[in-house]
Amino acid sequence: MATLRRIPRSHHYHVYVVELSDEVWNVGRFRNANPDYQLGKPFVYVGMTGLDPDVRFDKHMAGIQSNVFVRKWGLRLLPPLYAMYNPMPYEGARDMEVELGIALRAAGYGVWQA
Repeated sequence: MATLRRIPRSHHYHVYVVELSDEVWNVGRFRNANPDYQLGKPFVYVGMTGLDPDVRFDKHMAGIQSNVFVRKWGLRLLPPLYAMYNPMPYEGARDMEVELGIALRAAGYGVWQA
């Protein structure tokens, strides 16, 4: 019989990535934050949360503690970019949010982080 992997209660934080519409490129603040953007790569928002990423995305879209880029241009979550890291403790999620944003920018993505 296989044993279930027990996750400590402190490990309930998540990083998440939201794909943004191409229209976000028309926003000067977004363009200025992404001088090395590579044409054709996705535009994304990278965040962290103590909620399930699906619940957090729904709250963004409903305007509850939402980031304007997600609320106006959010399309969908991109689990292949973050699911392998979750869940984790708060400090890990805080650090991983920054590291993931840096890695995606280095790969040519257009990235916004709060």
